[in-house]
Amino acid sequence: MTSRLMQAVLYEAYGGGSAALKHAEVPIPKPKTDEVLVKVEAVSLNPIDWKIQKGLIRPFFPRKFPHIPGTDVAGEVVEVGAGVKSLKAGDKVVTYLSHATGGGLAEYAVGKESVTVYRPPEVTAADGAALPVAALTAHQALTQVAGVKLDGSGPQSNILITAASGGVGHYAVQLAKLGNTHVTATCGARNIEFVKSLGADEVIDYRTPEGAALKSPSGKKYDAVVHCASGIPWSVFEPNLSPNGKVIDITPTPAALATFAFKKLTFSKKQLVPLLMSFKSENLSYLINLIKERKLKTVIDSRYPLSKAEDAWAKSMDGHATGKIIVEP
Repeated sequence: MTSRLMQAVLYEAYGGGSAALKHAEVPIPKPKTDEVLVKVEAVSLNPIDWKIQKGLIRPFFPRKFPHIPGTDVAGEVVEVGAGVKSLKAGDKVVTYLSHATGGGLAEYAVGKESVTVYRPPEVTAADGAALPVAALTAHQALTQVAGVKLDGSGPQSNILITAASGGVGHYAVQLAKLGNTHVTATCGARNIEFVKSLGADEVIDYRTPEGAALKSPSGKKYDAVVHCASGIPWSVFEPNLSPNGKVIDITPTPAALATFAFKKLTFSKKQLVPLLMSFKSENLSYLINLIKERKLKTVIDSRYPLSKAEDAWAKSMDGHATGKIIVEP
């Protein structure tokens, strides 16, 4: 590297949205013993990124200002720490950076060896960068909470996926259909054909009375709901659930947490389960392999250069992206 400085996008305080993002030259980070330095080829944005900027998780994140946001990175390893054994310079990888430290919206980023996985040549940087938060959340909701076996070997279950055209939702539909599932999905009218193309068996427009009530057109009760939308109270879900049905809430609000506690205390068979994604490198490798085998696809809503990262940020905050938003240095 000829220069010790790099271009990065950062913010210096809570609030301000896309207008508060600043382009700056900052030092290229140095990998620690267990870290790799990655030349960033693509980074994907997630709603949690701008929610952290809004201060919704203060005082936990970010750990300090100025903060370079972005956690989901694909690129090429250019330097490894002294203790790194499984990766070397030149390897194409996907890595997941902590929300506390961030670092993705930059020309270089450091990731821990334990959360960095190899990316085969069949998987593009954009496809890889889109996976960590969104696809791992969908995978965890379906396999660990809903109990869906993605090899198709489990009993048939009925799954509802809300906001099925978004980042998590579009992966959840595809992954659910790898299992023995009947998938009902909600989205806006403009995305109905898109969500059907992902494999959903039934798609309902959330703006219609039936959609607002979450009723399956075929009258099915849901064994699990992967809830990727917001603003739907428990009272709407409950009559649509099977006797042991679960609502898996990927963005739990205080009201949702209160419902979760109440259902536990009353020994209800119908449960609301708040989900916080926990990163496992073997699960990310599994998802990358599905992309390689064309059993899973990343749908990219839009791409932006790093110089226009604020436009990507505004697009994410708008909340109507179909699939994933990618920034490319």
